[in-house]
Amino acid sequence: MRNSWQGSVEPQRSDVGKVVEWGEHPGAELELLTDLFDTPEEQEWQERALCAQTDPEAFFPEKGGSTREAKRICQGCEVRSECLEYALAHDERFGIWGGLSERERRKLKKRAV
Repeated sequence: MRNSWQGSVEPQRSDVGKVVEWGEHPGAELELLTDLFDTPEEQEWQERALCAQTDPEAFFPEKGGSTREAKRICQGCEVRSECLEYALAHDERFGIWGGLSERERRKLKKRAV
């Protein structure tokens, strides 16, 4: 769901818990509030992800731990691109997302700029 009125501001995670003053366009402000949370359509890919059926610890290894198993699982996952897109859009700082580590995602973002 995207904001429908001109001049809107995209919500940030830091906006959670803030008081919203209803102005001239309460419907648009309601959309802003709902944008703070993933909609069911945005979460649907997560239900199909192979990692949802495996041990999550493989995707969040201790510092210096192996990422090999998580990346192997990601290689065969049908929603790998959606996962990576989500991680980049939400600035995920931990774990393996879309087959890439946080460091690899940072490098990818730098190349895209």
